[in-house]
Amino acid sequence: MTEFGGDKKVGTSILGKFEKSFVEKYVDRIPPNIETYHLTMMTLVWSAGAVLFGYLSSLHIFWIWGLSLMLVFQYLTDLFDGAIGRHRDTGLVKWGFYMDHFLDFIFSCSLVIAYALMAPEGMDLFFFFLLVLSGGFLVNSYLLFASTNEFRIYYYGLGPTEIRLGYIIMNTVIFIYGVEIFRVWVPIILMLNVITLSYLVYMSQKTLWTIDMENKDATSARAE
Repeated sequence: MTEFGGDKKVGTSILGKFEKSFVEKYVDRIPPNIETYHLTMMTLVWSAGAVLFGYLSSLHIFWIWGLSLMLVFQYLTDLFDGAIGRHRDTGLVKWGFYMDHFLDFIFSCSLVIAYALMAPEGMDLFFFFLLVLSGGFLVNSYLLFASTNEFRIYYYGLGPTEIRLGYIIMNTVIFIYGVEIFRVWVPIILMLNVITLSYLVYMSQKTLWTIDMENKDATSARAE
């Protein structure tokens, strides 16, 4: 039976080394009554908070700092939920994989909704397609994992942490210049997402094609 590979992420990120040191230093300090599944499920709270602060930001841009805070909180709970599970040997490997990444999708959707709520009028279609694309990135990762048993969320040194940091930087710029900047940024971000997802899908299918051909050649060789 093939060993489950969902708890072993392939690749590294720019900030990965610092994250690893941070987790090793503080994982022992998490109170014992806080379990891995508590931290995983907290993403529901951060997702609801993101939508709330998106709505409040449409009334006054000051509340966008609340959205950044939700990003920080979600980062911390997401960083430590798996670490606690491994450190305490809770055994929730497949449950953790399923719930953690399903809730990552929920949080990703909540961010798109939050920005759509604060955006100027007439941009709904852009955010609809951004919502679709955000799901496309996750579907690509999960289908590739189902085909290879290798879970990859890091590409060229970039991963969820760097993306969250990008969101926080973007929030700061929005606070300074206002939401009208969306009229320039959102179409550019949409196009970059289309290009990036298209490239990842192309590379993923190319990888799987190579694997299939290698397996076919191996099977033919054994038959001879």
